[in-house]
Amino acid sequence: MAFSNDTRNLFANEIEKIKDDGLYKEKRFICSEQDAEIEVEYPEGAAHKKVLNFCANNYLGLSSHPDVIKAAHEGLDTRGYGMSSVRFICGTQDIHREL
Repeated sequence: MAFSNDTRNLFANEIEKIKDDGLYKEKRFICSEQDAEIEVEYPEGAAHKKVLNFCANNYLGLSSHPDVIKAAHEGLDTRGYGMSSVRFICGTQDIHREL
């Protein structure tokens, strides 16, 4: 869909206002495994730096645990990359019952 120049200018001005107000969220690139401390590139193109990660759901540090990674590989090898839809539509796999 094409937008007129007036519409594009309207959006561009709004984005500039959001930036001027300090409310624009720049991309932060995570360059390490998820943990309490991560390595990020921020702003884009900057040197990597270590920061505390307060926004991951990895509270127990298990997403990088070798046993969890091994189990994930075994699951990929035997079942592929998860369900192709939600369980309500596709059904429940036998491995769900095992859990």
